[in-house]
Amino acid sequence: QVQLVESGGGLVQAGGSLRLSCAASGRTFSTYAMGWFRQAPGKEREFVTAISWSGHSTTYANSVNGRFTISRDNAKNTVYLQMNSLKPEDTGRYYCAADRFGDPRVGVDDYEHWGQGTQVTVSS
Repeated sequence: QVQLVESGGGLVQAGGSLRLSCAASGRTFSTYAMGWFRQAPGKEREFVTAISWSGHSTTYANSVNGRFTISRDNAKNTVYLQMNSLKPEDTGRYYCAADRFGDPRVGVDDYEHWGQGTQVTVSS
């Protein structure tokens, strides 16, 4: 079983940066692919980015490619999301998720474990 706790959200002006963290419990963290998703009010949860169990493979949504960077530290059981050049449309609740498949996937249904999320608000 993997339990996930996100942190690092907040209010930031457009053009600013935030770094989200997701701390995982469980000895099998290093075998899971990890993903970040977000959900704006009234919208469906959408894929943002994912990273393989080894950290060697990543994938990004077109809307964040070049601005966001996902990374992980398996020794610390933590995955990070560095968000730069933030835009108002990046506003939403950001969720960390774990996928035992091991390679990065983009579907919400691909992930077995989810955190409670952290709110990111970008003002214009």
